[in-house]
Amino acid sequence: MKIVIIEDNPTNMKLAADVLKRSGYEVIEAFDADAGIALIRQHLPPLVLMDIQLPGMDGLTAARLLKGDEKTAHIKIVALTAFAMIGDRERFLEAGCDGYVSKPIRYKELLETVRSALEGQAPVNGAPSQSESEGW
Repeated sequence: MKIVIIEDNPTNMKLAADVLKRSGYEVIEAFDADAGIALIRQHLPPLVLMDIQLPGMDGLTAARLLKGDEKTAHIKIVALTAFAMIGDRERFLEAGCDGYVSKPIRYKELLETVRSALEGQAPVNGAPSQSESEGW
């Protein structure tokens, strides 16, 4: 199963891609939103992992574009983000993201969120992090 990852940080990209590849997923990598959108339109994957802070077009703008296009509106989008403040989750969901994984990426949370998204459970919110369970 194909998953597109749009992430500009090489370390985060390598971690996410390696975890997914070892779990049997086919990973398509893009380092900015424009390249990612082109790959998504070409491959029509069931899931996209999207960094929010990207050079040029940010991840939320890209999510809105994808959800506004009837060809790609059905694709699940999970935000990869270092943002973990009150209200951010709602902002991601309003932009069209189906859930999020907070950074630093924890492989078990990533795999659980991917599995949930692909099974169609929505919204996908990842496993609660320590800060979430304490009501950050």
